[in-house]
Amino acid sequence: MDDILIAPLIVFLVIVAPIWIIMHYRTKTRKQQGLSEPDQERLAQLTRTAKMMADRIESLEAILDEQTPEWRKQYERR
Repeated sequence: MDDILIAPLIVFLVIVAPIWIIMHYRTKTRKQQGLSEPDQERLAQLTRTAKMMADRIESLEAILDEQTPEWRKQYERR
């Protein structure tokens, strides 16, 4: 009976277990590396978009300051 279990156990320990351990730590290392390249590109794109929006808001505020100097007081009360 013990002879039946020894062969599968040896195969498991020699082939399956090392591959399993290698794959586990490879996956763990990838997770710790931080953002993936597509994520970094998306973050850069979002940063550019936010910068453009901030520039537009500044332009709109400058136009409002010129055309309606008291507009800030109306919104500061809220």
